[in-house]
Amino acid sequence: MRVVITGGAGFLGRLLAQRLLERGELTDARGTPRGIDELVLVDMIAAEGEAWLTDPRVSQVTGDIGVRALLAQALTPATTSIFHLAAVVSGQAEADFDIGMRVNVDATRTLLDLTRQLPAPPKFVFTSSIAVFGGALPQVLPDDQILTPQGSYGAQKAMGELLVSDMSRRGMIDGRSLRLPTITVRPGKPNKAASSFASGIIREPIAGVDAVCPVHPETAMWVQSPPRVIDNLIIGHEAPASALHTTRSISVPGITVAVRDMVSSLARVAGDTVAARVSWHLDPTIDRLVSSWPLAFAADRGRMLGMTADADFDDIVRAYIATQRRT
Repeated sequence: MRVVITGGAGFLGRLLAQRLLERGELTDARGTPRGIDELVLVDMIAAEGEAWLTDPRVSQVTGDIGVRALLAQALTPATTSIFHLAAVVSGQAEADFDIGMRVNVDATRTLLDLTRQLPAPPKFVFTSSIAVFGGALPQVLPDDQILTPQGSYGAQKAMGELLVSDMSRRGMIDGRSLRLPTITVRPGKPNKAASSFASGIIREPIAGVDAVCPVHPETAMWVQSPPRVIDNLIIGHEAPASALHTTRSISVPGITVAVRDMVSSLARVAGDTVAARVSWHLDPTIDRLVSSWPLAFAADRGRMLGMTADADFDDIVRAYIATQRRT
């Protein structure tokens, strides 16, 4: 069984790859459990410095995901599962329409086109986003909420969802689009995602560095921790096609937390001195984007498949601190 992860050298891609290597098997599109013989990481740069990368099952394809030949190199007739994580993030997609379209739409379209040429339809997991919704929304979004993106990133992810659903309907792939909550706490440096601050206001203060929050304290977000996201990606992959209904789009469970309550959790878990390193300075562009996103989802379909949310934000902060101590 050959498994391909686009964005495989990124934070989530590496976490997913490690978990898959530990797990050792996945079900194919027929529902048959099969051992993972090959795990291919596709990204702009190669992943380095981690022991699991020496596993003989792991290989890497490095270069511009917008180039068809690169994707064709990653997808061989033995490919049975694809996790499509690679994307230009929200802030960058909003600032540069062309690069967002090139990566989030054109590269996804090319990947899907190559995928449908494989000898047997593979499972295709597309990481979508809650940004496919925006504007005037109900307090809790049902699974059948109409897509109303209010930014280029959300619009691009919505296009990807529709492609995955239509190609699944036609039997070209066994697709599933997972609408991920905002993921926090991410380690490393800030990225260009509009939601990047949701990690920064926890990560930086814990590291002894001041952090600026660019949205109003009362702004609320639908969030999930990285380990829980990986659990839910695998659950989404393993779900039988018969459980996915006609849209193939699944809202992943999360928890709703106001930004001020994130900082309060930081104070409870790490102390008032750490939390005092967070200051507030409004960025209207970021605030507009984040404030347009939905606050909560029923996520009934995801829960029915076995997906779960974190208990509370205190647990998310504790888990991040525990992870940092182990590294």
